[in-house]
Amino acid sequence: MMSDVGMAGRTRARHGWQRFWQERDGAVTVDWVVLTGFLVLLGMATTFYIATSVPQVADKVGEHLENTTVMPN
Repeated sequence: MMSDVGMAGRTRARHGWQRFWQERDGAVTVDWVVLTGFLVLLGMATTFYIATSVPQVADKVGEHLENTTVMPN
């Protein structure tokens, strides 16, 4: 059987969680943090994609320029 102290602690914890989930004061801040984190990750993914593609594009441009003959006028 649980003591009165244990029951009071559980009741207090339950009320604390209920108050936490009903509170709306920090919701805008959390939204902005999530949005900012998403944008940072999107920027990092884009940078990685571009950084890994640049050498391939540079090689293709170099090959094209090597194989191109310029005719004088």
